[in-house]
Amino acid sequence: MTKTINIVGGGLVGSLLATLLARRGMRVRLIERRPDPRSASAYAGRSINLAMSDRGLRALSLAGLDDDIRAIAIPMHGRMMHDQQGSQTYQPYGTEGQFINSVSRGELNKTLLSAAEREGVELVFSAACTHVDFDNAGATFACGDGSTLKVEGDVLFGADGAFSQVRGRMQISDRFNYSQSYIEHSYKELHIPADQTGGFRIERNVLHIWPRHSFMMIGLPNPDGSFTLTLFLAHKGPVSFEQLTTSEQVQAFFDEYFPSAVPLMPSLLEDFATNPESSLVTVRCSPWVVNDRVALIGDAAHAIVPFYGQGMNCGFEDCRVLMECIDVHGDDWASALREYERLRKPAGDAIADLALENFVEMRDKVADARFLWRKKIEARIHAEYPSKLIPLYTMVTFSSDIPYNEALRIGREQDVMMEQIMSIPSVIADWTSAEAQAEIRAVMETRPDIVIASGSPRQR
Repeated sequence: MTKTINIVGGGLVGSLLATLLARRGMRVRLIERRPDPRSASAYAGRSINLAMSDRGLRALSLAGLDDDIRAIAIPMHGRMMHDQQGSQTYQPYGTEGQFINSVSRGELNKTLLSAAEREGVELVFSAACTHVDFDNAGATFACGDGSTLKVEGDVLFGADGAFSQVRGRMQISDRFNYSQSYIEHSYKELHIPADQTGGFRIERNVLHIWPRHSFMMIGLPNPDGSFTLTLFLAHKGPVSFEQLTTSEQVQAFFDEYFPSAVPLMPSLLEDFATNPESSLVTVRCSPWVVNDRVALIGDAAHAIVPFYGQGMNCGFEDCRVLMECIDVHGDDWASALREYERLRKPAGDAIADLALENFVEMRDKVADARFLWRKKIEARIHAEYPSKLIPLYTMVTFSSDIPYNEALRIGREQDVMMEQIMSIPSVIADWTSAEAQAEIRAVMETRPDIVIASGSPRQR
């Protein structure tokens, strides 16, 4: 029987979900509070460029969109760290051929909305959710023209982001668990334009990081030769956005901490004054499913900070796993939604933790000699014993078969092992020596192969 599905939120996750459900023959309505971004500049000054990785591409492949997205993306094969003196250090992300993709949030959203429309999804814009009816999987919306829209259906999804109205209605119901936590840092978008020939002013196929221990700036490439920069800085304190209120203060701050970047940023002062300072929040909640008919997905269920580049990828993976649950359970949507929550809630919690930890790595550890030393040893061991050690970044970014919670568990176990190896005297002296390599092999030979719990739905 054809189901009627209403989706609140026409962002990245909502529009992909709509497309995937419509391709399965369901009647889908997608309702978004903002105007249609295909005819309005919805993201100016507020979009952290996104890093598309294997998890996201796998989900997009279900909609036949992975090649379309690759066409508007730029591969990034590693990190380029810029120190305060202007020296650069390159660190590859994984093995040869492994990379993540820089993609514009706005362009991606437009592509996904057009795909949903082609699949027959009804798109409604400028309609803000004001009420949710859990009994009838319905919702009420205040439209931009002053009218009211009421919808009902078989299932309602809240895909309306970190400040979800659907989740907000759940929060005032009995036995709903909810927490949100802001980090002390905020972010502001800045810009490096293309050069006079339309080329890139700095290395194109890397993610640039200017790590400064308690804060950092990153840069991701755009197809037009420009870079989208994002400054992550404390909201308040001695070195913070609070202290940067005049052009002179902004210029002095960048001259001190990012001197090599300043000549590349001709619109620095204008961008800093114009673009908003935005906060960063982690949201955890449960249950994600109410009455077996209303469910949360994407940031509405698990908003995370952006430091692992997995927010979008995680939301897209939600969509993929949900489709697998529907394929397994058929018309039994109650079982499909419960299975989806069982699989994805632990994964969402895990990537939230990993993202917070990776902020410390990006702003601080990537400039630390011991950290870089460990990464080299880890890569060497992985190449020799791929079934016994998988770097955490590889599990998170270059695998779509290892659930985030399994990656976190395995990563914790490997941390203990790596500390053991790095404390061996011969490794400390020269880890590339024959003696050190023999001792590393002695440790690795006693380790069992990694066993990974499945992230796929159970068969009935």
